[in-house]
Amino acid sequence: MGILEAGGPPESLADFGSYPDMIRRHLGESRYEYVEYDVPGGQLPLQADACPAYVVTGSPAGVYDPLPWIAELKAFLVAAGGQARLLGICFGHQVMAEAFGGKVEKSPKGWGLGALAYSVDRPQPWMEAVGSFRLPASHQDQVVAVPPGAEVIAGSDFARFGMLAYRDQGAASLQLHPEFTPEFAAALIERRRAAGIDDEQAGRALASLRLANDSARVAGWLRAFLEGRSLR
Repeated sequence: MGILEAGGPPESLADFGSYPDMIRRHLGESRYEYVEYDVPGGQLPLQADACPAYVVTGSPAGVYDPLPWIAELKAFLVAAGGQARLLGICFGHQVMAEAFGGKVEKSPKGWGLGALAYSVDRPQPWMEAVGSFRLPASHQDQVVAVPPGAEVIAGSDFARFGMLAYRDQGAASLQLHPEFTPEFAAALIERRRAAGIDDEQAGRALASLRLANDSARVAGWLRAFLEGRSLR
């Protein structure tokens, strides 16, 4: 399982681990043999099929930032489409959308924080048949135009295109963070509060993290997707 690490948490939250650490804990430390690639540091697989599947992590960068590694990552994703399973999370969701012909912008709605619920519009074979699910979120950017050939699996009024499937590419992506623990998500919110998020929004977001979330359920979905299995 290749993990394409596109960035990391703030240094002050290093005790929670890196994004690859969180991905491994979420999917199962011993379930796969993991290979990590530091994408901003210039590391990408030499061949698109070097791993049978890849997970693209979150990042503090925006997909529209003029950084050479972002263009290189997009080119790799295009090459890997149909050659390996691709799963994008948050920034990974956005960079996959742009790589395959969609568009991402900083949302005028502001920050999506706390545990947010998405309605499921088109459940996939690797998902259980549920009407909605709730997971932590931490983003301002979002997909505003769906790539050709992609279908919207799930979303909300805040993020209409919150989960996508690319059937011809063997790819799927999710704006939310199934790998974030409520504790880490809460620590991020406190950092946002210190940087200017108002107390009312921060309070609502923190309260939402005390609700039950679907991280364990979604981990099962993502494992099934990455392994090419059906749950139904």
